[in-house]
Amino acid sequence: MCATSTTLNWVTDFTISDDLALALAAAANADLVSMNRFQALDLEVSTKPDSTPVTDADKAVERIIRSTIEASRPDDHLYGEEFGSSSNAEGAQPGRQWIIDPIDGTAGFSRGIPIWGTLIALAIDGVPVLGVVSAPALGQRWWAGKNLGAWSRRKGQTQVESLAVSKVSALSDATLSYNNLVGWIAEGRGEALTSLAHSVWRARAIGDFWSYMMVAEGTLDIAGEADLAPYDMAALVPIIEEAGGTFSSLDGLPGIWQGTALATNSILHDEVVARVAKDSPA
Repeated sequence: MCATSTTLNWVTDFTISDDLALALAAAANADLVSMNRFQALDLEVSTKPDSTPVTDADKAVERIIRSTIEASRPDDHLYGEEFGSSSNAEGAQPGRQWIIDPIDGTAGFSRGIPIWGTLIALAIDGVPVLGVVSAPALGQRWWAGKNLGAWSRRKGQTQVESLAVSKVSALSDATLSYNNLVGWIAEGRGEALTSLAHSVWRARAIGDFWSYMMVAEGTLDIAGEADLAPYDMAALVPIIEEAGGTFSSLDGLPGIWQGTALATNSILHDEVVARVAKDSPA
């Protein structure tokens, strides 16, 4: 059976289900490596040129994911946080591109905080069509594929759970996670965030991937942040969208290449964009 993108730039013998199974296998392999290094006394932590931390676990996890994918999809592009692009080109690639964040939440990982996860996505012509988020220290994994729904499994459970966003329709009843206040201020959106936080029922700073997964589960209604890379977002998009939510930049633009993220239950999306977009009169 062949699968074809909307722009007809790729044709393969693999279905989205096939690719999702591969991504789940890669995540399982990654969890074995990451959990072996989590809270290890000999964990090696260094600083990258962009002043963000990196550990030996980040590199080892990305290596095992890349080797797992390359063994089955040798012709696909790979783009990861630690080892960059498998081609000479940067950014979105035509055709099939696997996008990898080996440990999202490295700073917490290095301090023994369990809010970190491995993010694996497949993008077609720059658009994510499947995503896997695995958080072994939290004991949960989330995944989705285009037109396949969004799902989750908790450690010790045999049954998977279908994900669905909330039906909250008023900002005054909504719960927001903004992750990092400093990032919003640096983006020139500090006042907009403050205004939004005063308009919702509760505002929280839940870090990294987790707030987006809670939007997909319906336990949060809005999650957003600035200063992100594509590998921070790619795996989140299919999970949010297949759960019925909307994912965009803070300015309302689609995709993962704008450097910011906003995920909502869809009902609230336009109203939130109107408040936080840089061209907003608010």
